[in-house]
Amino acid sequence: MAEWWLYGPRDLLLFAPRTYYRLFELYNLELWPLQLLALALGTTVLVLWRRGGARAGRAIAAILLLCWLWVAWGFHWQRYASINLAAGYFALAFVAQALLLLWLGVLRGRLAPAPATRLQQRAGLILVLFALLGFPLLGPLLGRSWTQAEVFGMAPDPTALATLGVLLLAGGRPAWGLWPLPVAWCLVSGTTLWAMEAPDFALAPLAALLAVGLAAGGAARRSR
Repeated sequence: MAEWWLYGPRDLLLFAPRTYYRLFELYNLELWPLQLLALALGTTVLVLWRRGGARAGRAIAAILLLCWLWVAWGFHWQRYASINLAAGYFALAFVAQALLLLWLGVLRGRLAPAPATRLQQRAGLILVLFALLGFPLLGPLLGRSWTQAEVFGMAPDPTALATLGVLLLAGGRPAWGLWPLPVAWCLVSGTTLWAMEAPDFALAPLAALLAVGLAAGGAARRSR
């Protein structure tokens, strides 16, 4: 028997790419038209950000925590667990992020839109828009069916990316406790897609690392 350290992510993958994307297809078909509500919630996040203020920040946090809870239960626990033994742990991590959003965002108001650098604002807005509008288009652009689209509030990747975008937009009052789990998920997802030899495997990890770099750079400039 080969030593355990000789195994890589591709050796540990328990499902085929076709099975993975078929999971999204069945998920979307079963829950249609819930995707329209999810996109409406994402649009509401942008409207609230434009409005600004403490109430808007708390409302944004409430929307995000509902999305993280839904993905934890509706996707990871109810569906992804059927093909991935680690999905139960992923569900717990998403519940933990929802609780952090409740504590830091809703109760303590740490997601209120605040002054940020122009680069942070642009990057944050691009991330949110990409999560809402661009991510669902990735599948069809890469030759997959529209029914396999990954939608904000329902699929983990666009939900994590939109959250990172919101955190950049709240750059004036960063809630650092809200960063680790979305970033960690982007890295886990990228590793999974790399193991499946998906052409878009680097997208979420690179976006997450860019967001972290911009947030850290903004915090360093404010501390001077």
